[in-house]
Amino acid sequence: MKLSTCNRLDSALGLCLFLLLLADCAREKSNYRHIEKQVLDNIIGPGRYDSRIRPHGINNTDGPAIVSVNIYIRSISKIDDVTMEYSVQLTFREQWRDERLQFDDMNGEMAYLTLTDPNKIWKPDLFFSNEKEGHFHDIIMPNVLLRIYPNGEVLYSIRISLVLSCPMDLKYYPLDKQTCSIIMASYGYTTDDLVFMWKVGDPVQITKNLHLPRFTLEKFNTEYCTSKTNTGEYSCIRVDLIFKREFSYYLIQIYIPCCMLVIVSWVSFWLDQNAIPARVSLGVTTLLTMATQTSGINASLPPVSYTKAIDVWTGVCLTFVFGALLEFALVNYASRSHMQKQVAKQQRKWDIEHSSLDNDHMEDGATTFAMKPLVHHRGDLHSDKVHQCEIHMQPPKSINPCKAWLNKFPSRSKRIDVMSRILFPLMFALFNLVYWITYLFRDEDM
Repeated sequence: MKLSTCNRLDSALGLCLFLLLLADCAREKSNYRHIEKQVLDNIIGPGRYDSRIRPHGINNTDGPAIVSVNIYIRSISKIDDVTMEYSVQLTFREQWRDERLQFDDMNGEMAYLTLTDPNKIWKPDLFFSNEKEGHFHDIIMPNVLLRIYPNGEVLYSIRISLVLSCPMDLKYYPLDKQTCSIIMASYGYTTDDLVFMWKVGDPVQITKNLHLPRFTLEKFNTEYCTSKTNTGEYSCIRVDLIFKREFSYYLIQIYIPCCMLVIVSWVSFWLDQNAIPARVSLGVTTLLTMATQTSGINASLPPVSYTKAIDVWTGVCLTFVFGALLEFALVNYASRSHMQKQVAKQQRKWDIEHSSLDNDHMEDGATTFAMKPLVHHRGDLHSDKVHQCEIHMQPPKSINPCKAWLNKFPSRSKRIDVMSRILFPLMFALFNLVYWITYLFRDEDM
């Protein structure tokens, strides 16, 4: 009985001690929040801080305020070739030192202060010089972070979405690489008052699950782009994002269909030269299809003054298809010429036969014979033998194999078809060799 009573007393004492500890913690937290409020009132209270005045330079000198910048790219939603722009969402961070915001950290207990209203302190007047559109994110609360550290360091972070211009060189489209930049500069403060610097170590971070539909982000470079205008020299920093276009989409959607259309146009070379409707329909259909595909490709691109790689490809393919149609016109002309010659030859042969019959009837049956002399002189026999020897001793004529092979085909139109079956594929293969070597193995610095 006494043992159970002692156990109950111990439990009651433990509960009382736990409640006392919770009360002490609550008082300490309450005191900490009270101290935090006092610190904020002391450094940015009314009459204590002027947000219109920029901080001092390094070591409280009159030099320019140094602002280190780093960005975290969250997503890139699209890269538009027509409007030459791209959309990006990023977390933008700035860090600078303002000695007016220094405070006592209470032996390390107060690591930093967090401000909910960033307009109470001075901030750099940075802007994105190649911005077309932009907005902040306010759901559910404004996505803004501002921290003040005991030594006066200020960290300002904000999430923004931007539509930035990206001038593109489409000379090698779709085998190209594009460089899109994010350019940040000071709007009002010159380099005498404000200088932007990239954060040392890791100035740009990119999300690991960044996926683009038609591009791959190869690398990025950070640069400085301080510019001079009529009003002064302004600090500027830039990050260049280098995108490589994914070629597999264009290979399946453009290059392979164009090759197939060119090859289909060659089918007319194997059709009979008298199959006029079939050959005309095939040539016209492939030509119109190729022209439609070329128009569709150009509709998805901006009108530029120079020739693109895709223009070379579609132009040559269109030329081959048009050449196949012209080849049929040439074959048809040669076939008709051959038929007219045959008809004229038959007419001449018929006229000669009828004229010889008429002459036989007019001579009244008289026949003349050419009689050879029965006796030959010795000189005549010798000359005949010499002439026969000369005939037999003539060297054989060299025969061109290509010409001998073409002579197997009776008409000129058939020869044109046979030669086209060989020349068109050879020329198209040679064009492919030159095209892919030129654009795939070009100098990347061009």
